[in-house]
Amino acid sequence: MGKPDDQDPAHRAPATAVVHLGRDPFAHHGFVNPPVYRGSTVLYPTLESLEAKTQPYTYGRRGTPTVTALQDALTALAGGAATKLTASGYQAVTTALLAFAETGDHVLVADTVYEPTRQFCDYLLRRLGVETQYYDPLIGAGIAALFRPNTRLVYVESPGSQTFEMQDIPAIAEAAHAKDIWVLADNTWSSPLYCQPLALGADVVIEAGTKYLVGHADALLGFITSNARAAKPIERAAGTLGVCPGSEETFLGLRGLRTLDVRLARHQETGLHLAEWLRARPEVARVLHPGLSSDPGHALWKRDHTGATGLFSIILKPVQKPALAAFLDGLKLFGMGYSWGGYESLVIPFDCTSYRTATRWPPEGPALRFHAGLENVGDLIADLDAGFARLRAAS
Repeated sequence: MGKPDDQDPAHRAPATAVVHLGRDPFAHHGFVNPPVYRGSTVLYPTLESLEAKTQPYTYGRRGTPTVTALQDALTALAGGAATKLTASGYQAVTTALLAFAETGDHVLVADTVYEPTRQFCDYLLRRLGVETQYYDPLIGAGIAALFRPNTRLVYVESPGSQTFEMQDIPAIAEAAHAKDIWVLADNTWSSPLYCQPLALGADVVIEAGTKYLVGHADALLGFITSNARAAKPIERAAGTLGVCPGSEETFLGLRGLRTLDVRLARHQETGLHLAEWLRARPEVARVLHPGLSSDPGHALWKRDHTGATGLFSIILKPVQKPALAAFLDGLKLFGMGYSWGGYESLVIPFDCTSYRTATRWPPEGPALRFHAGLENVGDLIADLDAGFARLRAAS
């Protein structure tokens, strides 16, 4: 970055915006990256300033210049009014829900939602007197039939966790706003670069910065970006709950932001290549990836997204567990572990049967979720090809 100019970085191309947003080198003696502020106590120069609490920073938990830098950058990328950083993606989910849900409320949550979100609704929100109803993610404008006088919010996640169903967010948002119902959207799969839920009608966007923002599997971080209407409830909930990110984690989020565009492009290219290759395998019954033209949600994905990322699933044809173990245990480049969005490729088996209530999950065989990392795609294919050979030998 050279000397500041009058062009707003948020209005530049994403590849340029992620490099320059949240940076002001000449405010920090010319150093390219914002410094990491660590601390709790912030001093006030006078009694008057302490009582007024008008200085920009008052206590470490309430924010630092490092936190502000990342929050401002993410707000601009998402086209929002304000962003709050959290200590994890899950904390972003729970904080956003608690910002709006009150005792006696009814909330609607997509049946394909991230499983911990479901656990929070079924355990803590239920204890607080909030009723959660799960709905078919393909419902679209038909969600209006589920509204009650006490419906407070609709929670969407598009594509859905693990099984990647696409939701019609504009249709859901139009129906919800006609009844003054909030719309919250988990946008972790897409990141702010590939989908803009606020522009599609959502009031609040929730993301696990742990995934693509950090990008190196070495920090936990979350963020909530809201429109002007929802900014105050989010701010109040986060402050009351004592939500704050760590200093180092915030710095790692800023570091990841700078390469987000180029990493996502590689994740997308590799993910689509692997998905197409897997679709042609005789051992595979289905590939669940909205970026494929054959996917049932492809039209919605193409309308609402500018790109795909590296996370998708497959359904294998029926196979016994020893054969599946032979396939997975021998993989060299695909680690078995939770989370995703880092530079390394991952795979996990999953089964949604026990935690779907509004829809059925009838897979033909074992389900696997893949995260396509930044490795050479030919090497990844060779690793999978050897895995399928082991699977066949053990069948």
